[in-house]
Amino acid sequence: MLCALLVAALVAAPLVSVGLHVFAGGTGATWSHLLATVLPDYVLTTLYLSAAVALGVALLGVGAAWLVTRYDFPLRSTLEWALVLPLAMPAYVAAYTYTDLLQYVGPVQTALREAFGWRRADYWFPNVRSTGGAALMFSLVLYPYVYMLARTAFIERAGGLVEVARSMGLSPWQGFLRISLPLARPAIAGGMALALMETLADYGTVSYFAVQTFTTGIYRAWFSLGDRVAAAQLALALLAFVVIVLVLERLSRSGSRYHDTTLRRSGTPRERLAGTRALLAAAGCAVPLVLGFVLPAAVLLQMTLTQGDAQFGLRFVTLAGNSVLLSGSTAVLAVLLALLIGYAARLNRQPAMRWAHRVVGLGYALPGSVIAVGVLIPVTQLDHLLADGLRRLLQREVGLVFTGTIAALVYACLVRYLSAAVQTVDAGLAKITPSMDDAARSLGHGPLHTLRRVHLPLLRGSVLTAALLVFIDVMKELPATLVMRPFNFDTLATQTYTLASDERLAEASTAALAIVLVGLLPMVLLCRQIARGHPASVH
Repeated sequence: MLCALLVAALVAAPLVSVGLHVFAGGTGATWSHLLATVLPDYVLTTLYLSAAVALGVALLGVGAAWLVTRYDFPLRSTLEWALVLPLAMPAYVAAYTYTDLLQYVGPVQTALREAFGWRRADYWFPNVRSTGGAALMFSLVLYPYVYMLARTAFIERAGGLVEVARSMGLSPWQGFLRISLPLARPAIAGGMALALMETLADYGTVSYFAVQTFTTGIYRAWFSLGDRVAAAQLALALLAFVVIVLVLERLSRSGSRYHDTTLRRSGTPRERLAGTRALLAAAGCAVPLVLGFVLPAAVLLQMTLTQGDAQFGLRFVTLAGNSVLLSGSTAVLAVLLALLIGYAARLNRQPAMRWAHRVVGLGYALPGSVIAVGVLIPVTQLDHLLADGLRRLLQREVGLVFTGTIAALVYACLVRYLSAAVQTVDAGLAKITPSMDDAARSLGHGPLHTLRRVHLPLLRGSVLTAALLVFIDVMKELPATLVMRPFNFDTLATQTYTLASDERLAEASTAALAIVLVGLLPMVLLCRQIARGHPASVH
C-alpha cells in the first residue's frame, strides 16, 4: 500500500510543482509582457479551436455512429470497424500531409491551375495552415472517440425506445432528436471531452500551422524567453481549460438523467436503404474515413516511395531504436506499477487507495507540455544538487543523471500514460473472482505468491494490452519529448516534427509513416473487437 501511495505522489508531483512555482514566482516581467501582448490571443484562439473541434467531432462521430447502427447499406459492415482507423493517424502527421497536398505548389492547386489556366491572382483557395485548418485536422483524426462511444450507446440503450417512437408516429429524424440523441448524450459528451483534451495537449499541429495557443506559448516562454515561472503560469492556465472541459463533461452527465427501462439490448432491425439513399449513407461514412486516414496514409506512402528520407538507413535505425527504447522502457515500468497499484487496491480498499487511484488517473488528462514543465523544474534542481555532491565526493565532473539521460523523459511519459495501463490491469483484475484469493489464502499462500501463481497467468492478456497501449502512446508522444529529450537523442516523432518544420515534408514522410504503422496495431485489435459485435472501450 505504501508503494502504491508513493507512485500516486510521484504522479501528482509535476502538478504540485507547477502550482508552487506559479505562486512562489510572482507575476514577473515576462508574465506582464505576455498578458499585454499575446495572452488574450491564446485564450480566444484556444476557445475557438475547442469549440470548432467539439462541433466537428460531434457531427462526424454521431452521424457515422447513427448511420451504421440504424441503417443497412453497401459496405456498412466494413465501414463500421474501419471508422476507428483515423485514431492511428497523429494530428501533426495529418497536418503535414494535408499541407503537402493543398499548398500552392501541391498537386491539388497545381491541377486546378492546369485545368482552368488560372494564375495565382485568378482564384482563391483556403489556407490549410490556419486555425480553421487545425480544427479540421483534429476533427478528422479525433472523431472516432465520439463515434465509438455513441455507437455503443445507440446499440445498447436506444433499441426498444426507437420502436416506441415509431409506434408514436415519430419520423426517424424526430425519433433520433427526441429519443436516441438524449439517451446517447452522456456518451457523446465523454467522447467530446477526450477529443478536446487531445486538442489542448497538442503541440505539433498548432506549432506547424502557426496557431497561437497555450501550448505554443509554454514552449516560447521556456525556450525563447528562458522564463520557467512564466511557462509554469501558462501551463496552469492550460490546465484550467482541461479542468473546465472535465467539469462540463461531468455536468452534462449529471444535469439530466436518461434511463432505458425496456431491457432491450439487441437493438432494432436496421432499415435497409437502396438507391440514392444507400449511396449517400455509404458516402457519409466513407468521407471521414477517407479524409482522416486513407488519404493522409496514401500521401505518406507516395512520398516515402518516390522521395523519402535521404538519410534513411543507419540514421533511421537509430531513430527507431531510440523510439523503441523510450516506449519499451516506459511500457515495462507502467505495467509493473499498474500491477502494483491494481493489486494493492484489490487487497486494501481503504479511502487512501481510492484516492491514489484517482490521482494516477489524473495523468492522462494533463497535457504533455504541462507535465514537461512540472517535471523539468524540480528534476533539474535535483540534478544539479546531485551533480555538485558527486563532484565534491569523486573530485571529478559528473554529468546530469536525470535530465542528461532519458530518465526524466521516461518519468514524464509515465505520469502521462500510467493511467492507461492501470485501467487495463484493473479491468483484468475485476474479472478474477475474489474466491480465488480466498482459496490461495486457505492454502497458506501469501499475497505475492498468489499474484505470481494465480493472478499473473490470468492477467497475461490484460498485461500485454496495457503494455501495447502505453508503447504506442509514447511512440507518438511529441510535446514532452521535444522539451525533455537529452542532447542528441531524437525519436521518430521529433525527427518528423523537425523535418516538417524545415519544410522537408518528403523527408519527414518515412518517419511519419513508421509512426502510423505502429499506431495501427491497437487499431487492428479494436477493429476485430468491433467486427465481433462487442462494444468498444476507450482510455
